[in-house]
Amino acid sequence: MTDYLLEVRDLSVTFHTTRGPVDAVRNVSWHLNRGEVLAILGESGSGKSVSAAAIMDLIDMPPGEIKSGEIFFEGENLLTMDQEARREINGKKIAMIFQDPLSHLNPVYTVGWQIEETMVIHGTARRVAQKEMLSLLTKVGIPDPILAAKKYPHQFSGGQRQRVMIAMALALKPDVLIADEPTTALDVTVQAQILKLLQELQRETGMGLVIITHDLGVVAEIADRVVVMNNAEIVESGLVSDVYHNPKHAYTKKLIASAPGNGEMSSGVKSQEPILQLENVSKAYGDFVALRGMSFELMPGEVVAIVGESGSGKSTVARMLLRLEEASGGVVKYRGDDILSMSSSELLSIRRDIQMVFQDPTQSLNPRMSVYQIISEAWIIHAGIIAKSKWKERAGQLLEQVGLKREHLDRYPHQFSGGQKQRIAIARALALEPKIIICDEAVSALDVSIQAQVIALLKGLQKNLGISFIFIAHDLPVVRDFADRVIVMKSGEIVEEGAVQQIFEAPKELYTRNLLNASLDPDPKVQAARRMAAAAVS
Repeated sequence: MTDYLLEVRDLSVTFHTTRGPVDAVRNVSWHLNRGEVLAILGESGSGKSVSAAAIMDLIDMPPGEIKSGEIFFEGENLLTMDQEARREINGKKIAMIFQDPLSHLNPVYTVGWQIEETMVIHGTARRVAQKEMLSLLTKVGIPDPILAAKKYPHQFSGGQRQRVMIAMALALKPDVLIADEPTTALDVTVQAQILKLLQELQRETGMGLVIITHDLGVVAEIADRVVVMNNAEIVESGLVSDVYHNPKHAYTKKLIASAPGNGEMSSGVKSQEPILQLENVSKAYGDFVALRGMSFELMPGEVVAIVGESGSGKSTVARMLLRLEEASGGVVKYRGDDILSMSSSELLSIRRDIQMVFQDPTQSLNPRMSVYQIISEAWIIHAGIIAKSKWKERAGQLLEQVGLKREHLDRYPHQFSGGQKQRIAIARALALEPKIIICDEAVSALDVSIQAQVIALLKGLQKNLGISFIFIAHDLPVVRDFADRVIVMKSGEIVEEGAVQQIFEAPKELYTRNLLNASLDPDPKVQAARRMAAAAVS
């Protein structure tokens, strides 16, 4: 028996692989009280999501195996229940929202039907479920719920899809909500909205909330207590403020030290001949104008960050530069030559010089190719860069540069976490020793310590090789640490541009100030002061 709403005791989970058993969770214990927010903090592969999957009975067995432990919900051990009893609890009493809502929403059904079905399966009449579904969509802030209910998942933005997932999870009024990285890929303003929504719903319903994250800012904003995991084990736990200000374990200290936003800001790159120039670039999709008169310059060895909310046109700029989509107008000059007017053969000759790291590595890495094949493919397309006899050695060096191991060369993308896959994508971009790298949210899915390592790597490449970066991001502390100059975009236009210090310390535009205010600070005291200041203004 237990006095807690939810308690995990001495849980150990092992996965049996062709390379032998892998301990994903070892002797993990934590608890959740009613009305409490517990954060489980750790990097990719630390075991935080596996322990949550065990609660929801989502571990495939085999290859997974729960070696030991107990999971109590309201005093009953979930692990000894039969499947029928477990189904009565999953969804109804304990619900979960996932990191990637697009992967967990059925693409062939409308979102309204999917929310309704959650209730109908548990005995609610369809007519009642329809009414409740519309109420839920309203509650989570989806505009025009009647129209929205008839839409399919792909017709919503990432933040809206996450709201739909929250509505689905809340449909049966659960006592416990588990949120697995619910804001990782979201813009700062949307992230702030989702976290505020979760807080309001939690206060309204009194449910216990478990939030799984690698973001210290999220922990500071929303959690009461935190459990820190590393290498499948809990290394530290306690009140958020106590753990942040008086960390005991070396790993916790390393995480806190890795948090971005505390480094020295760049003084800028000295004026010289630009390596890249955009002049009045525009892009329209029918009547919708995605880019309007985009103009800026990139100097050799400079980092220009482009920030803004989803739909502001950031990624459209990247696709225009690489001719992945054709611009509607304007000029893009690379060392004086217009990229937009080049033939296919002319364009191929500069592909080596301009590389891109995409936002979603799952879609940008071929699932049928090994990591070695993914990296070495660049040397097949651009022959003569490196002798074939040295490919394996160089590919191994590139993996080590981005924090992976040489033995990972023979593995396939599905065998890696999201953050690890992004590191592979960065290694692939580095293979051609480019002059410009366009990073489209390239570090948004990375753990804080790996993020710090990758940013340090990119800084080293910038310094030692003179590589220029166009750094598209929604993580403003990372931009502060890495960029020389910042371009702020809204609705396809530049609203503000300046040196990183000017943008962060003396922004001129209200939109820029709102973006900065929405960014989370890892220090719980600082974040609490921000909340109080925001409440006073509102």
